[in-house]
Amino acid sequence: MEVMADIEKYYDQKAQQEWDRLERHRTEFAVTMRAFEEYLPKPPAKVLDIGGGPGRYAISLTQQGYTVTLVDLSKSCLEFAKDRAKEAGVELAGYVHGNATDLAQFPSESYDVVLLMGPLYHLLTIEDRQKALHEAGRVLRSGGSIFASFIGRYAQIRYAAKHVPTWIVEHRQRCEELLATGVLKARPEGGGFTDAYFAHPSEIKPFMEEGGFETLDLIACEGVISMIEEKVNDLTGELWQAWVELNYRLGKDPTLHGAAEHLLYVGRKR
Repeated sequence: MEVMADIEKYYDQKAQQEWDRLERHRTEFAVTMRAFEEYLPKPPAKVLDIGGGPGRYAISLTQQGYTVTLVDLSKSCLEFAKDRAKEAGVELAGYVHGNATDLAQFPSESYDVVLLMGPLYHLLTIEDRQKALHEAGRVLRSGGSIFASFIGRYAQIRYAAKHVPTWIVEHRQRCEELLATGVLKARPEGGGFTDAYFAHPSEIKPFMEEGGFETLDLIACEGVISMIEEKVNDLTGELWQAWVELNYRLGKDPTLHGAAEHLLYVGRKR
C-alpha cells in the first residue's frame, strides 16, 4: 500500500525528530501522562502501544512498572526505542514491526490497555480507521482502557496563521480539501508531513462509541495554550506543574476542542 510505504519511510527518517517533538511540546506529553495517571489501571497491567514510534510513552510507562509492547510501522523507530529503553535502564516486553490495521500476531483480549496514539491520523479513509479501531478493540480485554489520539481539524490552519499566513492562498486547494474532508495531502514538492487525516472534534466520540467503546473523556492535549505554549513549556518546578494541572482540567472543556492541535480520547471497551 503506497500510502503506508510513504509513512514508513517518513518515520524511518524521523525517529530522533519525533522523540524530540515531545520535548519541544512538553505540555502535550505532560497532559497525556496526566490522563494516564487518572485512567490507567495499576501496574503491571499489560499495555499494547500501537504506533508508538520511538517509544517515549512506552518507555515512561515501563519505568512506572507497566508491561508494554511497542508496535510500529517504522523499523528505525523500533530500533531507536530499543536504544532509548536501554539508556533508561528498562526493557519493553516486545518491539514488533506491524500495521495498526492488521494485528493478527496478537491474540484477542490479551491486553489491559491499548494506546492508539498516532495511527488514526495516518489512515485517510473511514474504512481503514475502522479497521485499526476494530483491531485495537479485538486485542483489548472486556473492560480494558483505550487511549486514542487525533489531530484537530483546524490545527494546520492555526499553524499557518502563526507561521505561514500565505499558506491559505498559496495552497488554496489543499486548504479547501482539508476543511471539507479532513484530509491534508503532503506537499507535492516534499519536505513536510505525510498525507494525514485531521478529525473534527464532533466526530470523535461517535466514531469510538460505534467501535465498541464507552467514552470516559476527551481532552485537548495542549489545554488552553495551543500555539502559544513556548513560555509555559520553558517553566520548571511548581509553576510548571500548576500549568500542567490547569491545562489538563481545561483540556476537558468542549469549547476548547476546536482549537486543539491534538485530542486524546479515553474510553473503555464495552
